[in-house]
Amino acid sequence: MEYRHDDGRSVGKNECSHRGFRKAAEQLNVKENQKLEENVSMANKYKVIDEKTWDRAMHCMIFRNSVEPAFCVTFEADITRFRRMVKEQGLSFTLAMVHAVCKCANEIEAFRYRFVDGQIVLFEKIDTAFTYLNQETELFKVVNVPMIDDLKEYCELATKVANEQKEYFTGPLGNDVFQCSPMPWVTYTHISHTNSGKKDNATPLFDWGKYYEKDGKLLIPISVQAHHSFVDGLHIGQFVEKLQKLLNEW
Repeated sequence: MEYRHDDGRSVGKNECSHRGFRKAAEQLNVKENQKLEENVSMANKYKVIDEKTWDRAMHCMIFRNSVEPAFCVTFEADITRFRRMVKEQGLSFTLAMVHAVCKCANEIEAFRYRFVDGQIVLFEKIDTAFTYLNQETELFKVVNVPMIDDLKEYCELATKVANEQKEYFTGPLGNDVFQCSPMPWVTYTHISHTNSGKKDNATPLFDWGKYYEKDGKLLIPISVQAHHSFVDGLHIGQFVEKLQKLLNEW
């Protein structure tokens, strides 16, 4: 299997995926949409999967044809040490969480599979997309930031991009992102998402709510929604384990 880009030559073009974000973007006028779409950059490499020899081909086909192929799991994580570290270093808790979540998801192959032009592909790397609230208008904007391994560097870049971005939507989201939506006003036990109706939208969604103290620990609800064609409960468990380990290491 050879790696491809998405420019059209030896390239594939990433499908536009979202979580309700694109619906809002489509409500912009035609002229604005044309301008926004010109700015969409699909930079991450992927390889096309040969379904004839792929071990997961049957599982993928079965769930791909489901009425609702995505499933969502909510769990609690201990952020006691992580919250203290973020505060000591003067970092944004929200952006630090985006980095932690996307770093762990990138380490699990199942979270990097997508459908592109009807084919199954595996991305080398997935970047980040997150909602960021405009305090004046109380409307959120969707911010795209490349994934950087270093936490501090990522937070600095994400802060700069988020503050400088004036538009609420800079274009349809690409396939090569993890979509994160913090909801720090509510400590929830379950969450649901908008459904575009596109069964091949396999972009994982990550949410977290308001953290709270219990028995001397800071706990936070975190949700993961993933496409069952690629992700099973096993992979959710791996993600939970990796994330908690990372949060504990700070």
